[in-house]
Amino acid sequence: QVQLVESGGGLVQPGGSLKLSCTASGIMSRIYAMNWYRQASGKQRELVASISTSGLTNYADSVKGRFTISRDNAKNTVSLQMSSLKPEDTAVYYCNARRSLSNDWWGQGTQVTVSS
Repeated sequence: QVQLVESGGGLVQPGGSLKLSCTASGIMSRIYAMNWYRQASGKQRELVASISTSGLTNYADSVKGRFTISRDNAKNTVSLQMSSLKPEDTAVYYCNARRSLSNDWWGQGTQVTVSS
C-alpha cells in the first residue's frame, strides 16, 4: 500500500519559516519525481516546487528564492523549507510522487497558515 504522509504544517507569522516533510512508504521514492502542491481556499491546486529523480529542481515564480525543495532517497523523504512566508502562502500543502499518469500518488495534505 502506497502512502505519503506530510508533516510540519502549522501557524506561523509573516516573515517566519516552516519546514514540511513528506515520508513515502510502499514505493521507492528515488524513482519518482517528487512535488509539492498547494491549494488555498477557493482556488485551484497549484504546483509549488518539484524535484526530479536526478535532483533537478523547479519552483513556482511566487516562491522562488524563498522555498527550497530537497529529497533524501535513503529515507524516502522529500522536504520543503519555506522562509519569508507571506499570508498568501496560506494553503493546504500536498506531497505528490509521480512516475507516470497512472503511477501518481498524493498525501493527505498539511495546513500552513501565515498570519499575525
